[in-house]
Amino acid sequence: MNHRALAAAAITVVLWASAFVAIRSAVQDYSPGALALGRLAVGTIALFAILLIRREGLPPRQSWPGILISGVLWFGVYMVALNWGEQQVDAGTAAMVMGVGPVLIALLGGWFLKEGFPGRLIAGMVVSFAGAAVVGASMSEGGASSVLGVGACLLAAVSWAVAIMVQKPALRHASALQVTAYGCLVGAIACLPFAGSLVEEAARAPLSATLNLVYLGVFPTAVAFTTWAYALARTTAGAMGATTYAVPALVVVLAWVTLREVPGWLTFAGGVLCLAGVAVTRSKRQTVS
Repeated sequence: MNHRALAAAAITVVLWASAFVAIRSAVQDYSPGALALGRLAVGTIALFAILLIRREGLPPRQSWPGILISGVLWFGVYMVALNWGEQQVDAGTAAMVMGVGPVLIALLGGWFLKEGFPGRLIAGMVVSFAGAAVVGASMSEGGASSVLGVGACLLAAVSWAVAIMVQKPALRHASALQVTAYGCLVGAIACLPFAGSLVEEAARAPLSATLNLVYLGVFPTAVAFTTWAYALARTTAGAMGATTYAVPALVVVLAWVTLREVPGWLTFAGGVLCLAGVAVTRSKRQTVS
């Protein structure tokens, strides 16, 4: 991975980590479907404004199957399922279940995309997954978790993994901006059944919640999904999936700084494991031919 792609991946990880803090505030006033639609609508507007400025037209025909499928699964199903899941279970349980996503990406990428199973990648993912589990356990509120909530988080993880399998081939024919912008549009269209809820909830939501929704649309969606696609086009799906294990560690830091939630030693240790695992996967450059 070249330096620009590495920087793009770093931007993605930081912005996706910040999304967890924003979502925690927004879900108090917006239902899962309404929040997803609002976020996608804002993201679509921002992305198409950039498309117009850059004068990029429609993506090539060969990229459309990947754009349509990833748009429905990742921008649509994933966002609604994750929002819903995080309302049903505690943050720790959600973090542990979502940790399955990068593992599925590596397995599916090795099989469907013929990326193989590099030893450093597998070793790093084992370490990072252990770290994510430790972070999740330390953040768990205890008690029984909602079966439906866990199922929703698992659905989000599976949708994300499958979406990456079709998004990467699409990036061979279209730019990262095109794939992201039109995928976001497809996701927004898929979420239109929640339009009524969005209008009603926006009318009574406090300004802080709506600003969080706008932030989610512009930065963790429009910017971060584009930088993700840019980096994904220049490395393997497995390596990119492993990179996202840095997110739990950054969430702990951001919650500490912005929410004054002081992490316990177990949470801190799990975050260190997550970062150590990512370092192992990056100790040998993962590139595409």
